[in-house]
Parts: sequence; C-alpha cells; structure tokens
Amino acid sequence: MSSPGITLEPASLPLACEALRTQVRAFLSEEQAAGCFTPCCDNWLGGFDPDFSRRLAAHGWLGMTLPREYGGHGRTALERYVVTEELLAAGAPVAAHWVGDRQTGPSLLRYGTDEQKQFFLPKLVSGEVFFAIGMSEPGSGSDLASVRTRAERVDGGWAITGTKLWTSNAHRADWFFVLCRSAPLGEDRHAGLSQFIIDLKSPGIGIRPVPILTGAHHFNEVVMDRVFVPDTRVLGEIGQGWKQVTSELAYERSGPERFMSTFPLLQELLRVAGDTPDERTAIAIGELAAELWALRRMSLSVAAALQRGEAPDVAAALVKDLGTRFESEVFERVRLLIDCAPSLTARRRIDLLLAQAVLHSPGFTLRGGTNEILRGVVARALGLR
Repeated sequence: MSSPGITLEPASLPLACEALRTQVRAFLSEEQAAGCFTPCCDNWLGGFDPDFSRRLAAHGWLGMTLPREYGGHGRTALERYVVTEELLAAGAPVAAHWVGDRQTGPSLLRYGTDEQKQFFLPKLVSGEVFFAIGMSEPGSGSDLASVRTRAERVDGGWAITGTKLWTSNAHRADWFFVLCRSAPLGEDRHAGLSQFIIDLKSPGIGIRPVPILTGAHHFNEVVMDRVFVPDTRVLGEIGQGWKQVTSELAYERSGPERFMSTFPLLQELLRVAGDTPDERTAIAIGELAAELWALRRMSLSVAAALQRGEAPDVAAALVKDLGTRFESEVFERVRLLIDCAPSLTARRRIDLLLAQAVLHSPGFTLRGGTNEILRGVVARALGLR
C-alpha cells in the first residue's frame, strides 16, 4: 500500500525574468547609493516606508499579477517572485505594501465584489492604500477555527467586537481583513466564520503596541468594540470565511520572505569570510547555500502552482516550517563561526546584523502560523495523524 506524499512540480524561471532581475537590482543599487535605505534583517516586517513602496509602484512592481482592468500589470507569479526575492536579498524596507501585495490583492480578486475590486485594487497597485490582516487572537494563536471575535447583524451591516493580536503594522495601515465568527459555534468549528474589510480609523477601534525584543513597534493588539462594517465591506460570502482564509495561507506561507529574513546577515558572513575561508567556515557556508537553494526551489514550485490556479496549502506549510528554521540556523552559524559582539549600536556591520537577526528570531516561527501547527498540517497530508 503506497503512502500519501507531497508533490512539488519543479519550476524554472523564464529567461525573460533575468532582464527584470537586472532592472530591479539597478533600482536597488541606486536607492542605496542615494541613502534611501540601509539593508536590515527582517525588513519585510519592520521596514515600513510608504515612499519606497510608491517608488516601486512607479516602476510597475506592485500588483504585478493583478489584471490591467484593476490597475495591475498582468504579469506572472514567477515574475513577481523575481522582484520579491531581490527586494528581500537587498534588505529593502517593503513592509508598507507587503501584506496587500502578497495576499490582500489576490483575495480581493478572487472573492471581492466588483465595487471592492474597483475601489481597492488600483489604490493597492499605486501604493496609495496599505493593508494589515486580523487573524490571530489572544488564546487562539494559529488555531484560526477558535476565533472569538463576533460579527453581529445590525441594520445595514455588521457590528464587530473582539480582539486581534500580532497584527503587523495595524498602527500604520489603512484597512485590514478580519476573520470573525458570524454564527454561534457549533459542532463544525469551521462553519459560521466570515471575513470583513475594516477601516482601521473606524470609531470603536483601539490599537495597542506589542513591542519586539529590539523595542521596535511592528506588532499590535487591535481591540474592536461594536465597530460598524457596512454590507459593502463583507469579503466573499457570509459563512465561508474558513474556506476563504485558508486559501490565503499559501500566499502567506510560501514566499521567499519565509527563508530570507536573515539573508543580509548571510551575505555579510560571505564578505567577512572572504575568498579563502578556513575549512570549517567553507563547509558551513556550503551547507547553508545548499539548504537555501533547496528552499528556493520549493518556494518557486509553490509560486508556479499558484500561477496555475492550484491551492498548494500543504507544500506552503512545509516551506514555511523549513524556511523559518533555516533563518535561525543562519545566525546560529554566524555566532559560532565569527568572533562577534552583537549589538544594535555596533559599528561593525556583522555585529549589527547578528543582533537584528537574534532579536527578531522569536517571530520567525510564530507569524503565519506556528511551526508546530504547520507540522500537524504536513503530518495529516502524509497520513501520519
């Protein structure tokens, strides 16, 4: 009897993507030369720079896969992949547009009304509007079926009450997608869930910072007290929230940001090691490079599957689990190989990047679903539970 498995169809980047890569690298080189940004670890979460995002938009690098009728550029998922991995490799400040470009846009395209698409998508493509996502809650974590935020039917719409936690950049974003329980909890925990598009400046919303170990403010607790949401801002169908939100997770979990958060540190390790590293360092760099390349191939396969209209949820979970562990492995190797004094005020670049990586690392395996939950997803697909 054969065992179930996870199949990842190999994917290759078309040659045309290399010309696009050259353009993106030239842009990033000019930005750095002009002092527009300093490469940092985990800058896709912490580097919130709306002006930088709008400069990307001016080059056509936001909303790349969205249809032209909604202001997008009609390009492929693999072309978008090239742009995102170059931005991550450069440690660029992309947090402002990241969530919207990665998953909000595709979700709106798939489940939104024509009015919602016409209203939001052109603004997303131009960098005029930024999004956050409200999934996790206190006590719920990665178990999205246990959310307790309530949506109560009222005249003309819904009243939303509850708390969302770990909502990245909610204090800076304009709107966020919120998963709520719109019907009482029954035997099927996945039933009775719905998604709403909420203006973060609405009356009844309170946003509290949840600082990370560096003291930086990226995460938030968002408290909603009977926040009114009109019927025109229901996403998809009432009661279909579980199906909708799980379709987002392949976008959220499989991208190169799940294994490139510490890539600037890896690059600095290569620079410090030089052309003739000692044997121990050379072996460690080779192992890291091989692991990185394997993760990239897996992530590319998921991107190609999304392009084909598939829902590679399990493969995405695997990429996220292995990728976030790799991110921590990078700084552990650096710590053992190089005589470092990690500090956020360090002058030496490798000391600074190591401090950033270590202090951001608790979030690597939490955001987008904890690795423990993701291993359960993979185990079920393999028939192990």
